[in-house]
Amino acid sequence: MRHLLAVLAVVTALTVTAAAGPGSRPEPRAGRALQAALDRVVADGAVGATATVREGRRTMRLRAGSATLAGGQPGSARAPAPVPLRGRFRIGSVTKTFVATVLLQLAAEGRLGLDDPVRRHLPGLLPPDKDAVTVRMLLHHSSGLPSYVSAIPAEGAAFLRHRYRHYDARDLVARVADAPLLFPPGSRWSYSDTNYIVAGLLVTAVTGRTWNAEVTDRIVRPLGLRATSAPEDDPRLPGPHAHGYFRASADTAPVDISELNPSLAGAAGAMISSADDLDRFLTALVGGRLLPPAQTAELLRSDAAAQGYGLGIHRFRTSCGIDALGHNGEIHGYFTLAVTTPDRTRRVVASVTTRSFPLAAGQPLAASLGSMLEAALCG
Repeated sequence: MRHLLAVLAVVTALTVTAAAGPGSRPEPRAGRALQAALDRVVADGAVGATATVREGRRTMRLRAGSATLAGGQPGSARAPAPVPLRGRFRIGSVTKTFVATVLLQLAAEGRLGLDDPVRRHLPGLLPPDKDAVTVRMLLHHSSGLPSYVSAIPAEGAAFLRHRYRHYDARDLVARVADAPLLFPPGSRWSYSDTNYIVAGLLVTAVTGRTWNAEVTDRIVRPLGLRATSAPEDDPRLPGPHAHGYFRASADTAPVDISELNPSLAGAAGAMISSADDLDRFLTALVGGRLLPPAQTAELLRSDAAAQGYGLGIHRFRTSCGIDALGHNGEIHGYFTLAVTTPDRTRRVVASVTTRSFPLAAGQPLAASLGSMLEAALCG
């Protein structure tokens, strides 16, 4: 769901092939630096962390921490298992890149225009004062629509009481539809999950099918993403996975939050994937396999006012001056980043299991995540 700009630092060369973790030796230099950074992420509060780094045909997989707290059982003397190197995880707002890709495919097919007003396809969803909001503004986060997340029980004990609740996408939009715009549509940039809930509804309005089904048939199956799913209400996290946690308050114990109803996030952040699948998806997307050239250019076009954001994808510049394209995401218990250089020669997917939500930019964990990404991408 959330997009944490403060911790984003991205891709560069790692020239070793390894699978590290407890009891194994990371390779010299880049591997040691990244392993130390992963260890710091865990020391600063994460439960576990993995990073999969590719340069050309070379791959490095590193991990730190564990798959569960205390072996998953209170009072257990058994050491917890390590984080699975090829496990699945909730990808949060990386979902937005999938949804944006589907809408750009529909634009390429002539079934909608990026500059169509939302009201043309979803009449009555937004009140008249928001008639100027277009498809492009949704994907770019320049609509001015406020986020719905503050209008639902997404934090504290209330979230735990509602973790299995179904949320209807139209209801999520209705919760903030009458709220004032943050700014005139198209005049500024502000990240809002509401934009992509509306985007998911647009997919249904144009195709007659859910965004979940369109993402599956247009992207997941053609690319053979076997660990990727776009669940609607299924709370389970299938296959091998590390467990994420949630604390209702600073003085309460973390609760295993690996299972939750993903309709809370919907088209803004409900998907599940793996490092290998996200790497394959981004490589195909940036390489032009999923979109024609005109739509690929629209996807990647960004400006300084939008902090490098395009249409469902972000352009970052690292401290070492290398550009990277991708997205990050946070949902209860999980933080994800998936990036590639424009030429697709250097790619990184990092997954971190957390014990609190949301992750604030001022927390030590946020700083150590940034250091981890710099280590992964700038060596």
